[in-house]
Amino acid sequence: MELNTKRPELLLPAGSKEKLDYAIHYGADAVYLGMVDFSLRAMRKGELITIDNLKDCIDLAHSMGKKVYLTLNIFAYDNDIKGMIECSERINDANPDAILFSDFGVYNIIKKYMPKIPLHVSTQTNILNSEAVKFWRDLGAQRVVLSRDLSLEQIAEIKKNVPDIEYEVFVHGAQCVSFSGRCLISDYMTKGERKANHGNCSQSCRWSYKLVEETREGEYFDIEENGQGTHILSPKDLALINYLPELIDLGIDSFKIEGRTKSLYYVSAVAKAYRKAIDNYLTTGKINKEENYNEIIKIGNRGYTTGFYLHKPDSEGYSYDISKGLAGADCLCVFLDKKDNMFKVLTKNKFLLNDEIEIITPDECFKAKVTKIFDEKSGEEKPLCNTNDEFLIELSQSPKDYKYALARTIGVKNLR
Repeated sequence: MELNTKRPELLLPAGSKEKLDYAIHYGADAVYLGMVDFSLRAMRKGELITIDNLKDCIDLAHSMGKKVYLTLNIFAYDNDIKGMIECSERINDANPDAILFSDFGVYNIIKKYMPKIPLHVSTQTNILNSEAVKFWRDLGAQRVVLSRDLSLEQIAEIKKNVPDIEYEVFVHGAQCVSFSGRCLISDYMTKGERKANHGNCSQSCRWSYKLVEETREGEYFDIEENGQGTHILSPKDLALINYLPELIDLGIDSFKIEGRTKSLYYVSAVAKAYRKAIDNYLTTGKINKEENYNEIIKIGNRGYTTGFYLHKPDSEGYSYDISKGLAGADCLCVFLDKKDNMFKVLTKNKFLLNDEIEIITPDECFKAKVTKIFDEKSGEEKPLCNTNDEFLIELSQSPKDYKYALARTIGVKNLR
């Protein structure tokens, strides 16, 4: 296949308007977001994206020249369909650049009530072959999101067989133990209260399990893998940052990052890492694997794997010891404002006077010392910044542009 070095789209999750803003400033070409009722990620804290603020979010991205894709990819019941019809006029007015869907009923609603909005077929449809791509292309889809369960060779074959449609692939983030999210474990384990395919997965695959033999009631035995633990259903996170050249050369149109429920720091740092990696390859034809890896291990993860892209996952592709991602670097604060030579910050994790910290912005990354901490409420200098509080801090080196700046710990802990 002839190599293709066009600039692919970097697609980031936007779990809130604030995350949308940061994702774009840190390098996203487009974001995807879902309204709380019709999305496969039901946000349980923070600002929710609803039909009432959807247009504001999309207008913000469009004002920066970026695209927004709306996810209507739940497995819909009749009451969901009714709700979509009721929202269709306002969705049209919000003007998303495409709608991601997986359900045939939802497809019918989009075609009937929102016919001018381009169609992107969600990974929930489990597209694994060329004929499936042709099927959706012939139904009017502009883009398909390929299943995570494909290898690079299989992706190349599909792209060769059906070149006249856009392709989107996941390159980073949490993976599901089942076929691209088609899982009922959460439904069973929560007695139907947390339906995974209706946006409310309890992540039962991340739980720790024990074995019981039916004639020995009450006797529980640990299920161990190499003595590491019992999280037998919990895959490591996907990370293809060092394999972007292969995907770029295949002509993949969009690189997708998972994580709409993840933190502002996660969205910003992962966007910055992948933006730099893509641009470096397109500019120089090379990729710095060590530098790339050192960046992504500072972001929350359960350990990294290449999933199915290079070979079928084996026991090394699972995280047996933990269920939640651990960041190699803690986010310390978000910069809010500047007053004279001091910065107003919102603290995410405690840090101390004279600590050396790392400052990241969309354009910079450098180390600085905290030389002063001032509490406006008490009017006193302080020896530390407490979590979830606002302080004024002075630094030995200041960012050129403090807006969208974040601070994190130096070095890497929780190396996995």
